[in-house]
Amino acid sequence: MGAAILLNGALSKMLLPKKYSLSASPKSPTDSRASCPELSSGYIDIRALLVGSLLPDIIDKPVGQFLFRNTFSSGRIFCHSLLFLLVITSAGLYLYKRNKKIWLFTFSFGTFMHLILDQMWLTPQTLLWPLYGSAFPKADMSHWLENIFIALRTVPSVYIPEIIGALVLGIFLRQLMRLRAWNNFIIKGTIQR
Repeated sequence: MGAAILLNGALSKMLLPKKYSLSASPKSPTDSRASCPELSSGYIDIRALLVGSLLPDIIDKPVGQFLFRNTFSSGRIFCHSLLFLLVITSAGLYLYKRNKKIWLFTFSFGTFMHLILDQMWLTPQTLLWPLYGSAFPKADMSHWLENIFIALRTVPSVYIPEIIGALVLGIFLRQLMRLRAWNNFIIKGTIQR
């Protein structure tokens, strides 16, 4: 989640044309940013980015570890695949082309970052599902909570990203408190006053 906040600026730069700064106002009604209120305001909805970055776990963990544990026995199933990412990115592009709304595209970017930070390329059967068949790799779920805590203490590829994410989240929360921007964040998804 913290990494998603950190990447908010990178996403803004990718979506805004280079000749415009985030603070500049549109020069004319034909300006590309004038036709897209979200871009003309100079911010990406951080709420969509946060939810998108958590979505694969929000869906896959309950489905694969609890509801259909005997079937999947994994917390990384459908929503950890490129197919899922492609579906929501396509829907986001369609929404942008049709209504000039970027919230769903921002949402899909958060999901993309989740797949990167989960290192899903190490599990191609899940990442490229269903190209390798319809089954997902199974995991031993008997002591999954205990294994998470052990990995957080002993596996650098687990605890280093979590520490970085916690630091970024702490900086974000500090910024919200410093600017007293809680209402703007909740209502508009921005930390601007």
